[in-house]
Amino acid sequence: MEIRHCSPLGATLLSQTYESLEDAVNEAANQAVRAYCQGTFSVGGVMLDNSGNVLNALHNNVVEDGMTFDPTAHGERQLIDWYYDQISSGALLPPPEEITILTSLDPCCMCSGSILSSGFNVVSAAFDTFSGIDYDTLADFPSLDPALRPVAQATFSYPEVSGDSCFARPATSAPLPAFFSQTVINQNTQALCLSLFEATLSGVQDTVNNDLPPDLLIDPATLAPDDPLVIALRDIYPQALTYKAPSLGTPDAGLAPYLLEAAAIDAERGGKGSSVAFLDYFGNLMLCLPGNQVHSPVQTPFMLTTRSWAQLRHQLYQQEGDRVLQYFGHPKYGTFVLTLGQDTAASSLIDLGAYGSTMEEALPAENPWSLQYVVPSIPQSALTAYCQTLPPLYSQSIGVMPRQVSDRALIDAVTEGLPLTARRGAESLAL
Repeated sequence: MEIRHCSPLGATLLSQTYESLEDAVNEAANQAVRAYCQGTFSVGGVMLDNSGNVLNALHNNVVEDGMTFDPTAHGERQLIDWYYDQISSGALLPPPEEITILTSLDPCCMCSGSILSSGFNVVSAAFDTFSGIDYDTLADFPSLDPALRPVAQATFSYPEVSGDSCFARPATSAPLPAFFSQTVINQNTQALCLSLFEATLSGVQDTVNNDLPPDLLIDPATLAPDDPLVIALRDIYPQALTYKAPSLGTPDAGLAPYLLEAAAIDAERGGKGSSVAFLDYFGNLMLCLPGNQVHSPVQTPFMLTTRSWAQLRHQLYQQEGDRVLQYFGHPKYGTFVLTLGQDTAASSLIDLGAYGSTMEEALPAENPWSLQYVVPSIPQSALTAYCQTLPPLYSQSIGVMPRQVSDRALIDAVTEGLPLTARRGAESLAL
C-alpha cells in the first residue's frame, strides 16, 4: 500500500498575482471555506514569490471523508512540503527567504517550526490565542527559544486590520513584503478567517478523537500473516509485529535494534540520526521510521511516523471498514518512542506541535506518557520547562510532556549504537 507523503494540492493559481494584501487574504479565506466544506479545520494559505505571484494555494486536510487522514496536513506544512517536492523534481523556484506564506490563521507550533526550519516568511491574517505561535498577540513569541525569537520577529508579519470593532488591530512584528501596495486587512475579512476556524475547532477535534476505546481493541498480533491489514502494514514497515513491549508504555532493550537501524538511515537522509517507533496499545511494534530531511527539513522521523499511521488507517478503512479500528487503534492509546529526545530547536517544535495535532485533546488517563524518548538532547527539567511555554492547546489542554523511557538497558543499548554525531551529543549531555 502506498502512503501519500506528497501534499494534496488545492487550487493552484499559477497565473494569479496579488499586489493587494486584502485580495491575497481573501484567497486564503477562500481556501478556508473549502476546508470548512470538507469538514476539516477551516484554515487556508497561499504561497507567494517576491513579486506577489501565486505559487500554490492549499487548505487544511487533517480530516477527509469524516476521518483523520493526516494530523500534520495543515496548510502551511503542506505548502512547504509541496515546495520541496517541486525543487526535488527540478522546478526553478526562488529560495525560501524570497517566498511568503500568507495564512488565514497564525501558524501552530508544528507549522511555525516548519517555517523557521525552512526559512520562509509568513503573514497571518487572524490571531489564534489557543494554538498559534503568537498566542499572546504581543509578537514576543514566548514559545520559541530565545535564539529563534528575533528570527520570528523578522519574518512573521501580523498586518494592520482596519475598522472600529474588536477585530481591528495595529500591525506588529515584521514589515510586510514590499510587493504589497495595499497593506491593510478589512475587519470583515479578518473576522471571516477567525470565525471559520472557530466554527470547526471543536467539531474536528471530536472527529479526530472519535475512535474505539481500549476495551474494544483487539491485539493485531493475533491476525494471520496473510490478513490484508498485516500485509498493508508490512508494506510500509516490513518488521512490523516482530517486537512486543512488556506492557503499555514500557519499551525494553528489545526495541533498540529497530530504533538504531532506522536512526542510521535517518543520518544518511540528512537527519540527526534519530528515529521514531510507534507501539500500539498492546505494545506491538507497528512502525519504526527515519526522517527524510535531505528532501525537506519538515520530514522529521516523528512527522513521517504519525502521518504514516494515520494515512494507513484512513486508506484501509475505505477497504476494510470498522475492523481496521478494532486492530489499528488511535495513537493516543499507543506510545511514540523517539531515539533522540526533543530540545528547543525549530525541528523539535515541529515534532511537539505534530504530536499535539495527533492528540488534539487531553491525553487519556490510562496512557499519559504516549510520547517518550530514549536518549535526551537536553535535561528533562529543561524540556519540561520548555513545554510549559507552549501555547495553551499544547501546554494546558493536551499536556504535552515527553519523558525518558524507564528501561536502563534500552537507554544504554541505544546510546552505544547511535550514529557518531548523535552519540557525541548524548555523551556531552551525560558529562
